[in-house]
Amino acid sequence: MRYVLLISLILVAGCDRVRSTTDKLFNRSEPVAQTAAPETEASETEAPEEPEAVAEPVQEAADIQPGWVGARQTIAGLGDPTIPGRWMETTLVSQERNGRVVVRKTGATAHVTLIPVAGDPGAGSRLSLEAMRALLAPIDELVELDVYSN
Repeated sequence: MRYVLLISLILVAGCDRVRSTTDKLFNRSEPVAQTAAPETEASETEAPEEPEAVAEPVQEAADIQPGWVGARQTIAGLGDPTIPGRWMETTLVSQERNGRVVVRKTGATAHVTLIPVAGDPGAGSRLSLEAMRALLAPIDELVELDVYSN
């Protein structure tokens, strides 16, 4: 009976991953840019107009917040198990960035995406199911972590 339950959970998880992948491939919400612009005839006396340069937004160094040096500590529990990927929702960051988490008891390490959430700076964090598995942490308990930014 246990094996049937385990196999059915694996199949359901696999179906969700396949469905989300096909949704990303076939449901594009971005409009297709027009490639052909209407041509205008220019007389010989008129100078051809040069296209205006479109300034692309450039992030300034002040916009990019550097990571921190050393470890920050947090206590994490299981987050939403339906969201795929290796991530940790935490109040330690103000913008999304890559990071590394280490379990304080065992030393197990996993690379995750640190996602900011609103809350008190001392509030706990939430780990994805995949990150909990990578850390070999029990999903029904809280885990003490050291968090490093990349």
